[in-house]
Amino acid sequence: MSKLVALYNACIVKPIEAEEETYGNIIVPDMGKDTNTFGEVISVGDGNFSLTGDKIPTQLKVGDKVVLPTQGFTKLPFNGEEYYVGPENNILARVESTVSVEDALAETEVTKQDINDLTDI
Repeated sequence: MSKLVALYNACIVKPIEAEEETYGNIIVPDMGKDTNTFGEVISVGDGNFSLTGDKIPTQLKVGDKVVLPTQGFTKLPFNGEEYYVGPENNILARVESTVSVEDALAETEVTKQDINDLTDI
């Protein structure tokens, strides 16, 4: 099976589909909007060399969520899917998310087995 591997300071990003806006039962497509693309890094090169020969490592990691510019990245169809490829220093931002204790607890489901385990203590 083939896979894409980024070289030097290149990043390969899989776009994250944007949700379409709806007004009642009418879906409003995003055609004509000039918006930035959000994506997930699937491969990143190991860096580039400076003029003095020093290695400049890349900062992004596989799995990072990023914001791509509206122009400058190359669309790359591969194995029936669409990717974007471009230099790391053209990526606009990395999206960092934090999880609060309250959010984590709200998404946690307590099972009967969990309750039984606590009552056995």
